[in-house]
Amino acid sequence: MSPVSERVANKFDEFEEEMQETTAGPSTLLFAIATGVIVTNLFAPQTLVGVIGPSLGFSENSAGLVAMASLLGYAAGLFFLVPLADLVENRRLVLRMLVSALVAAVAAAFAPTGWSLLVFLFLLGAACSAIQILVPIAAAMTPPEHRGRVIGNVMSGLMVGILLSRPLASLVADIWGWRSFYAVSAAALALLTGVLALRLPERRPLVSTGYASLIASLWHLLRDEPVLRIRAFTAALVMASFSLFWTAVALRLAQPPFSLGQADIALFALVGAGGAAATSPFGRMGDRGWTRMATTASHLILIGAMALSAWAGEAKTGHPVFFLILLGAGAVMLDVGVTGDQTLGRRAINLLRPEARGRINGLFVGIFFLGGAVGSALAGTAWSWGGWTAVCAAGAVFGAAALLSGFATRS
Repeated sequence: MSPVSERVANKFDEFEEEMQETTAGPSTLLFAIATGVIVTNLFAPQTLVGVIGPSLGFSENSAGLVAMASLLGYAAGLFFLVPLADLVENRRLVLRMLVSALVAAVAAAFAPTGWSLLVFLFLLGAACSAIQILVPIAAAMTPPEHRGRVIGNVMSGLMVGILLSRPLASLVADIWGWRSFYAVSAAALALLTGVLALRLPERRPLVSTGYASLIASLWHLLRDEPVLRIRAFTAALVMASFSLFWTAVALRLAQPPFSLGQADIALFALVGAGGAAATSPFGRMGDRGWTRMATTASHLILIGAMALSAWAGEAKTGHPVFFLILLGAGAVMLDVGVTGDQTLGRRAINLLRPEARGRINGLFVGIFFLGGAVGSALAGTAWSWGGWTAVCAAGAVFGAAALLSGFATRS
């Protein structure tokens, strides 16, 4: 190639990279908003268990099933629906799943019995796994050297949605009742579906195989990719701790000395949203090669959060407002720790096989949401057995297990 031709080629490459960065910003923002809107359906039940349980006849011990149902459905969707992203055109798949989520949200708003609500929440959670088709689309549009930053930005939307879902659900339930939350969610999903139908780019998969072979390949991916195995396992442990805390904290805040109502619990949950600010910094640390150090830090922060929360929630002397502030600080620390682990884990697994990105994301998130479902289910048992101290102790045990497991990988 002549010097002139080489300079022209270099200029073209620079122009192409500049255009890619220019278009990536609005697309990343759209994906962040979309994931934030969708994910609210998965975590809102955690703060609504106190009002849903009595209205539909759930005992205190089984109230955790309400929070578990959508997470379990989400995990099922990740294992059996998200792999389709490697088989069929992604835009069409996302839109169909969002329409299904809309229908399930409407059904949940009118659920006549507790068991029917659990079924509708399971289906809603499965359809919401469309989130994990959007994340690989964002990753595929980004050069590898900037992938951590973009995934971190999209994850910011996801974490904001997770953290705002609880106060939003509490506020709506306090004003109009818990069923109204799902009506509001259905309206938001309808609006989001319309916007994505206009703006979502097509992404055609690289794999040509049958659905049965695609699902069977999940085991091979898990077997052959140690980074995926370890990252998914530690993420599951962290998510179990997260779900334990946020499912049980509403029960603790409703008791003396705090005695908070649903609206006040919503404000407390809003405090935890500050943890989403850590998403982008953790993504940048991963891009700089600080993955091991940042992962360890996130797990230590989580364990510290559980210790602080246990002390603040069971203190016998002192002003309740002071301990409420400390409990809020523990919630922020918990969300920072979880955010760090999730962001670094997603970055690591999105650097694996491009042709299997949909299945890899499905496996990773499916496994860690199984951990979340386990945490939600255990919350009621831990609460009945030993109150708030038992809840925090169980969360700390999960965090310690994640810390030890994290030493097994450098990615």
